[in-house]
Amino acid sequence: MLKITKRNLPHWVFPDSVYFITFNLITGKLNDVEILLVKNHLIEGDSKFYDLYAAVVMNNHAHLILKPFDNYSLSEIMKGIKGVSANRINKLRKSKGSLWQEESFDRIIRDEKEFNEKLEYMFNNPIKARITEDTWAYIGWFLNERLF
Repeated sequence: MLKITKRNLPHWVFPDSVYFITFNLITGKLNDVEILLVKNHLIEGDSKFYDLYAAVVMNNHAHLILKPFDNYSLSEIMKGIKGVSANRINKLRKSKGSLWQEESFDRIIRDEKEFNEKLEYMFNNPIKARITEDTWAYIGWFLNERLF
């Protein structure tokens, strides 16, 4: 059954769906160590809370394609991703406070064509931002070979 909620952005929840998600820093930028920390945290949740198809962590935002497991809501998953990664980064920085914007953008991926479009967008993101010339070599890129 489709459930629609809205704060500033609409959030559609439908059982057994795959989502394209974007979440942003409130301010500032992540360094390479922090980018790797966020990426590794996302990978830690794979097979526990969700299937993580792909992720790209940039210096001020991240994109994911994931499918939540039945007993975890997307909002719970995002709270865990952002909360734990913020705590770990704050510990590294010896600081406190919110790191990520409260609300994330999420979209149900409706078919294989859209899945491939989102995946290609994510893959090209670090190249377009001139962070790397080779996404495969970029520390913030993850493609889950288990799911492909």
